[in-house]
Amino acid sequence: MYPLNHIRKRLEIHRPQAPEPGSGIRQAAVAVILRERQRIPGWPETEILFIRRAEKPGDPWSGHMAFPGGHREASDIDLCAAAVRETHEEIGIDLADAVHLGPLEHVQAAPRGRPIHLVVAPHVFELTREVSFRPNHEVAEVVWAPLAPLMRGIFHTAERRPVGGEHTWFNGYRLTEGHFVWGLTYRMLKSFFSVIDPHWTPPPEI
Repeated sequence: MYPLNHIRKRLEIHRPQAPEPGSGIRQAAVAVILRERQRIPGWPETEILFIRRAEKPGDPWSGHMAFPGGHREASDIDLCAAAVRETHEEIGIDLADAVHLGPLEHVQAAPRGRPIHLVVAPHVFELTREVSFRPNHEVAEVVWAPLAPLMRGIFHTAERRPVGGEHTWFNGYRLTEGHFVWGLTYRMLKSFFSVIDPHWTPPPEI
């Protein structure tokens, strides 16, 4: 079990690598959103939020499972602010009412296996109240998933995805049919899991 009080403590002491971006490097941020549920009295369960991006021609992440977020704009005072703004635009909730638990390591984007000049900063938030989602045109679906089975590797599998005109096997987590977490979000998840539990071992690649 990974209750939120444990996750809070781990993120309080975590000091992620956050290098200054070089010339020509774009910045983006995403929100890793958590909530706690009491499905069984006395047994809190932490859940993590994903979105399924809308299908859009030309979008390298079209239809992918992801965290809400997007590019940093000039009006954003920092990357955390970018994550808050983008989350509000994409799914209609205000993370100003949530608890910011901390940042994770920056991740370089590599759509279709090709690194590009874009670095993404994940920021972790805890929802403390019920919210209603209002997805915009960029989001097809909002999905909650239990955190513990993900960390234990129960959902870990591989799937063939079309990349560069060929079908290639990718490791990831299958939440339900049609909800396969892979690529950039998969790498962020593994980084998050290693922060929550320093003894966590990634599941074997398939």
